[in-house]
Amino acid sequence: MALEVVSIDTPNLGDRSYVVGRDGSAIVVDPQRDTDRVAEILDARGWSATHVLETHFHNDYVSGGLELARTVGADYVVPDGMDIWFGAHQVNDKDELAADIGLIRVLHTPGHTPNHLSFAVNIDGTDHALFTGGSMLYGSVGRPDLLGPLLTEPLARDQWRSMRRIADEVTPSAQLYPTHGFGSFCSATATVGTSSTVAQQMLANPAFGVDEETFVSELIAGLDAFPAYYAHMGPANQAGAGPIDLSLPGVATAADIARRIAAGEWVVDLRHRRIFADGHIRGSLSFDVHGNAVTYLGWLIDWGTPVTLLGADEAEVSDMQRELVRIGIDRPAAFAVGGPADWTTEATPVSSYRRVTHAELAAARAADPGLAMLDLRRASEVAEGFVEGAKHVPLHELRGRLDEVASWAKENADHGPVWAYCGSGFRAAIAASLLESAGVSVIHVDDDFANAEKAGLPIARVAHGVLLGAAYSD
Repeated sequence: MALEVVSIDTPNLGDRSYVVGRDGSAIVVDPQRDTDRVAEILDARGWSATHVLETHFHNDYVSGGLELARTVGADYVVPDGMDIWFGAHQVNDKDELAADIGLIRVLHTPGHTPNHLSFAVNIDGTDHALFTGGSMLYGSVGRPDLLGPLLTEPLARDQWRSMRRIADEVTPSAQLYPTHGFGSFCSATATVGTSSTVAQQMLANPAFGVDEETFVSELIAGLDAFPAYYAHMGPANQAGAGPIDLSLPGVATAADIARRIAAGEWVVDLRHRRIFADGHIRGSLSFDVHGNAVTYLGWLIDWGTPVTLLGADEAEVSDMQRELVRIGIDRPAAFAVGGPADWTTEATPVSSYRRVTHAELAAARAADPGLAMLDLRRASEVAEGFVEGAKHVPLHELRGRLDEVASWAKENADHGPVWAYCGSGFRAAIAASLLESAGVSVIHVDDDFANAEKAGLPIARVAHGVLLGAAYSD
């Protein structure tokens, strides 16, 4: 019987976990914290898991591997060489694991982390599937800089060598199953495609088309910022995460919400950003649960700050709870559902701001070239083009630069509110709520940046480190 590989996608983190079954038995690779998704697959197919495998100690999510292995009675397999605070089966390069689905071959493939492993499932002498975690990705590799600048270049060199080792030692026809690369910040560059074999990557992956020095220099030069919450993931995984509780927390009253905002806690409005713009509680923050709210909340929040979730309904709150446990924010302080009319008090009045398109921004800029515009995108995006005259403050830096931005907005007050834009409007919504909470008058540009030039906005670009066009403010 052939292997069946079932992928479990976690789009907002850009990751995939895998359940691999054959003849009633299964293994699980790199499971997320919410392991009920794994259990559903095992139950539906009548599979029994014998092994739970970790390719590496993850930096972008808290693993559910330890708890899953305990629950299903499987062998928990992790890379050797890491300090762990729990019992597990630590494996090294060239180890082999006898599993009912086939022989699992262990390959040390450092680069994303020093102890990183890949697992090849071998049946009758042929590798049928290769699970590469953050090593070989579809058209890319895992980034080498998550453990600090001193390790970045050595790990980049390891990554180049690991690609060649995979090519040399794994059956070329083996299907490739990476964990990262589907929008994950763990990927060094954007990945290409959703399936591949080792042989196809040898032809298409840029890592095979350049020498080591070129690979290392280009890889490092292309790296951009990654979420601040990553700093907490490795320690959490080394400690071993326990079970999760996805039941709803206590209900917050309007008075509770006002008190929490006054105390500096985070009151997070999960409703769609266009609904938030039309009406919200002043001091609440817009993290649209219909977008990638979890990554940016984890990136921006001071770790440990209590979080109260506001949603249009309980489904929005439950969705966000599930997202949050994946990055180690286990329990919200409270929740409430409904709308601003249900949550307002004298201390927290209902507020709103304008939401516009790039065409409206273009018309306003034509009437007033001194318009205060704020570009919230990352540096790599800005290098591809930005609106002339815009001030660049990446969203992940905004909280630390609020005083600077507020002073800049005050200096430009004669030109009206700050017009905040990003790549799609999602990050600009978060920024708009942060700015409003800081007393800055703001207009939310809720539009794809691709429409900016079409709308007639003048776009400046950077090529080979040289600015083409008018400068933006940093």
